[in-house]
Amino acid sequence: MTEVPAMVSDPHAEQRDAFLDRMLKSASGVFDIFSVYLGDRLGFYQALAQRGALTSTELAESTATHERYAREWLEQQTVAGILEVDDGAADGALRRFRLPPGHAEVLTDRESLNYLAPLTQLLVGATRPLDALLQAYRTGGGVPYVAYGADLCEGQASMNRTMFLQQLGHEWLPAIPDVHARLQSDPSAMVADIGCGAGWSSIGIAQAYPKVRVDGYDLDTPSVELARANAAAAGLSDRVHFHVRDASDPSLTGQYDLVTAFECVHDLSNPVGALRAMHALAREDGAVIIVDERVGDTFTPTGNEVEWMMYGWSVLHCLPVGMAEQPSAATGTVMRRATLRRYAQDAGFRDVEVLPIDNFFFRFYRLLP
Repeated sequence: MTEVPAMVSDPHAEQRDAFLDRMLKSASGVFDIFSVYLGDRLGFYQALAQRGALTSTELAESTATHERYAREWLEQQTVAGILEVDDGAADGALRRFRLPPGHAEVLTDRESLNYLAPLTQLLVGATRPLDALLQAYRTGGGVPYVAYGADLCEGQASMNRTMFLQQLGHEWLPAIPDVHARLQSDPSAMVADIGCGAGWSSIGIAQAYPKVRVDGYDLDTPSVELARANAAAAGLSDRVHFHVRDASDPSLTGQYDLVTAFECVHDLSNPVGALRAMHALAREDGAVIIVDERVGDTFTPTGNEVEWMMYGWSVLHCLPVGMAEQPSAATGTVMRRATLRRYAQDAGFRDVEVLPIDNFFFRFYRLLP
């Protein structure tokens, strides 16, 4: 009698199957991001939040879109668990879809710290120049910021807007007593906001401290134009000014009581040069504050709570942007404390102090002259 050979089990089957499951869940997440992007940009969520349950025809009419596309999107969002349907058994054109209240805050409430719809715009922008990104990985070059388009610029601005308006001048800066006191005192304090982007950090400071005057500096013209429009809409054009200008201009030396840089030092090809310029901008008794990502002090195989996200931004955007100009420090999003300290000391600062401000994503640094 022929003996049947025993089946040999695959020692990697469990690991393989777990990874297959992860990849499928990741694909689901990608569809969530891009379909939410469509819903946000087309005004679908806003219409559902304002009008309640809608049919595909009503949604299309209220957003000037095509009914067939609206219906497919409504059904996809329901299957994905983002929307709810009143009667799933009804005819397609008669089904009414609604946005759950808890989801509405995340997707439509611009003033909520839980507002995450701009994250989808930011991610779409980060994936826009994929062909150029592939080329950069092969050649060691970079991808210029402008290649990422308006979605990345506007998405990042909208993601930070609420934090800068609600927390920067009301929680973060008040936690630095001497800076807080100077921003409230006479004569009016002068603030330089380096890498100001769409200007919400500058606007947040000016709103919280009615006496200050803020100059925002950025080399990206569309960002500065957006910042100027935001300041005008906030009624702050008399105290907040934005400049497409290199802040290292010697004529600006020693003019500012506070110099800030929010989430931009790690993007720079020459961070030491930028920090040297910030050192020069500050008055003798002025303060220099850097806000960057709250990454771990050393690399670990699992990372800390935020590094999965920070490495993601770095792979797609921050490192390629920093590599667009050569020579480059090639920092990337995951700028650890020791790296910033080295940059700061090379720029002429004595040391770097980590401020006792608790934030899940950010770490706050004071550069000591």
